[in-house]
Amino acid sequence: MSEQEGKIEKVVTEAQWTTGLYDCFSEDISTCCFTWFCPCVAFGRIAEILDKGETSQGLAGLMVVAMSHIGCGWYYASLYRAKLRHQYSLPEEPCADGPIHFFCCACALSQEHRELKHRGLDPSLGWQGNINKGLSTPPFVASGMDR
Repeated sequence: MSEQEGKIEKVVTEAQWTTGLYDCFSEDISTCCFTWFCPCVAFGRIAEILDKGETSQGLAGLMVVAMSHIGCGWYYASLYRAKLRHQYSLPEEPCADGPIHFFCCACALSQEHRELKHRGLDPSLGWQGNINKGLSTPPFVASGMDR
């Protein structure tokens, strides 16, 4: 069986999340575990992609850790969820970005990570890695959904 045959294709629809907030265990267990046990690294990868390489994943991860020490890590992470939603015209569901990250941070990060993967970006490669793998213009840049 080829590598492509084993993967489930996701239909990407404009203005809709490709997976639900709580699809962690049914959708992509490796992403779920990664975001649960390494949330700072997962956040850093997401932030680097959303900032188009202007913020490194290490710096973004460090920022969320620092903000967490004063009780604001969830707020900082929610700003990037809002950025992701705006870039892909996604709805603010099931509620506002802040409460989602405050109450369900691991689920939010997992959903955001999956969203980028389903839209053709690999957060583990970082911004430059996605450009080097053949995405000369990542999907959200090509569609004109810049910051």
